[in-house]
Amino acid sequence: MASVTTSLAFSAIGQSSCEKKVNVSATRYLASNFEGFRFRTSVLCNSVGVRASNSTSRMPIQCMSTVTDVPPTVSDTKSNFLKAYKRPIPSIYNTVLQELMVQQHLMRYKRTYRYDPVFALGFVTVYDRLMEGYPSDEDREAIFQAYINALKENPEQYRIDAQKLEEWARSQTPDSLIGFAAREGEIEGVLKDIAERAGSKGSFSYSRFFAIGLFRLLELANATEPTVLEKLCAALNIDKRSVDRDLDVYRNLLSKLLQAKELLKEYVAREKKKREERTESQKASEAVTKCLGEQQYVRQ
Repeated sequence: MASVTTSLAFSAIGQSSCEKKVNVSATRYLASNFEGFRFRTSVLCNSVGVRASNSTSRMPIQCMSTVTDVPPTVSDTKSNFLKAYKRPIPSIYNTVLQELMVQQHLMRYKRTYRYDPVFALGFVTVYDRLMEGYPSDEDREAIFQAYINALKENPEQYRIDAQKLEEWARSQTPDSLIGFAAREGEIEGVLKDIAERAGSKGSFSYSRFFAIGLFRLLELANATEPTVLEKLCAALNIDKRSVDRDLDVYRNLLSKLLQAKELLKEYVAREKKKREERTESQKASEAVTKCLGEQQYVRQ
């Protein structure tokens, strides 16, 4: 695994806000492995979008982007993000964030793009796992806001939809999760709409964020049996093989990210210890100098 030089800002462990250069092994490996998390543009979005609701009082099932004839470029989206969030981001996080942004931009500005609450849950899950352990909770949320706003979407809607789905899943059993079609309710309506579009209409656009959203629902419902995922995919008219493949990629990404974060943690601990040792050495030197000065004064 190659060692690479990474710029990191550690405002939490010192008074200086300048960037420090640190060798963090696995950062490049993490970035290269993240290539597997790229969204294939050929399977991104095939549905016809409708305008997104601005209301936060209920969950919108159908949304679309306000795409103009000339959509923004990837550079425009990145520029919007940098304008909204101007503080330095440690490279261990920034590497994956930038890759996510590029791929989500390509999906976001497809002509047939359609927002999906399960997709939103998947993205929120990935983001929160990625940014877990970030030095500042306030900065972590500010980055999320800047990221979604840079894509000209509503970060509050992402959070609200994800929270509603999570609360619903916690109250489900494996059987009730699979049998959503037989019940009425807000979340049940979302899942029915997905099943309808993925089935006879053929207008559902599968993505890896959607697969992770499904995984999160199963996780919260304590539905750990593999057969539950198989039955849920069947109920939603989703190809389970694609879901299995993408969940493997997701787990691998988390594993590599965890390794890189451990290296980062070790670096922070070493730098803190070195600073403490330098401080103690400096104090000792000052004490010796002072003592010698006093002895010289007495002799005079």
